[in-house]
Amino acid sequence: MKRENTMKVFSGSSNPALAQEVADFLKIELGKCVLERFSDGEIHFYIDENVRGEDVFIIQSGNQDANFHMMELFIMMDAFKRASAERITAVIPYYCYARQDWKDKPRVPLSARLIADLMEAAGATRILTMDLHSPQIQGFFSVPVDNLRAGPVLANYLQNLDLEDLTVVSPDAGGVERARVFAKRVSAELAIIDKRRPAPNVAKILHVIGEVKDRDVVILDDMVDTGGTLVQTVKALKREGAKKVYAACSHAILSGQAVDKIVNSELENLIVTNTIPLRENAQSSQKFVTLSVAPLFGEAIRRINKGYSVSSLFV
Repeated sequence: MKRENTMKVFSGSSNPALAQEVADFLKIELGKCVLERFSDGEIHFYIDENVRGEDVFIIQSGNQDANFHMMELFIMMDAFKRASAERITAVIPYYCYARQDWKDKPRVPLSARLIADLMEAAGATRILTMDLHSPQIQGFFSVPVDNLRAGPVLANYLQNLDLEDLTVVSPDAGGVERARVFAKRVSAELAIIDKRRPAPNVAKILHVIGEVKDRDVVILDDMVDTGGTLVQTVKALKREGAKKVYAACSHAILSGQAVDKIVNSELENLIVTNTIPLRENAQSSQKFVTLSVAPLFGEAIRRINKGYSVSSLFV
């Protein structure tokens, strides 16, 4: 007979350090499993303990090699489903393919919806994630989705810096609501960057809307990918007379030459969370500050397992 409120947390290969932090917060051991590759690159996975009737949580981000890590997650969920786990929660700190969530031109896929469909087909009965690129992606699922926010973690760090005359900057119109909520949390003014994106990963900064002259500035975004937009934004803010310029984001993708661009920019610090492991060439630079969201995910997992409300974690 199943024990009441039993729970097991397993880790994929994308972010084992975060998974271990979550397990430590929950005061449990990570579940036993084996992830290997066949010689042709195919994923070989098996669960090395009994999970029948268990409440299973799989921690896996879609970072860096997103295609491989998503396929790994699908295979893991399928194994738990076939092993008769009672509930399978996919804990996805960074939800990849989220930028492809609407048809911005003819004959393009809705990749964010496709990933959602594949997760449910593989066996996910609940999704726990953080700072979706577009909150409406929750509607692509027919299972419950909890979208945590890194804002409180980032805000607490910034408040300890004792910055004066602070302005929070949204790097585009789509992030205004996120920036407005964050600005209210840190008692700051709000500014917006008027940006055009003529091609993927290419941005053109046109105007700074709002007061940044002689003020400390924090650029807030959900992710930093190539770093091009961030560096352009820093230059635009400096031209407008901003004093110190910081940036804060939930997901540090940092693809290509992003780390070098940021290190060589006038940015004071890029403050990120550990939803994605920080790249090795960024770990040695003092420009990057990493904050842990393990307690936030750990508390959400605990509440989901116990059947408690998680709504207070979204504030």
